[in-house]
Amino acid sequence: MRRQHVLSTPEDTHALGRELAGVLAPGDLVVLVGPLGAGKTALTQGIGAGLGVREPVTSPTFVISRVHRGGRVPLVHVDAYRLGSVADVDDLDLDVTVADSVTVVEWGLGLVERLTDEHLEVRLDRRDDDVRTAVLVPHGPGWQARLGGS
Repeated sequence: MRRQHVLSTPEDTHALGRELAGVLAPGDLVVLVGPLGAGKTALTQGIGAGLGVREPVTSPTFVISRVHRGGRVPLVHVDAYRLGSVADVDDLDLDVTVADSVTVVEWGLGLVERLTDEHLEVRLDRRDDDVRTAVLVPHGPGWQARLGGS
């Protein structure tokens, strides 16, 4: 799987999410990093589609966390934007579900990495021409192997 992606359309962002879903397994943590409008929720929608989630995957901004079942593995989608500390994350009890789910956290950098031994960081950005970019940053040998040398 390539580590750098140019995402010209929302469909491209969804397609990357579906591609990522193909390598995701229970216990995986994906941390999405990027400014507002960079495509974090769109990528998560693609992951949900790739996992077979049938219900709409929407931003959990106001509820902070949503669990989507019905796919090959549950998807836990978290928006940590309003969480200010690791203690706030602990209150969500993500450690209870992380082993059996794919956990995707928007705005979680520096707050959630300790939930698993390894994680995938996806750095999303939006250029001035409205094209998004994504860089996949593996943390741990398992993710290095899954993403390969590209």
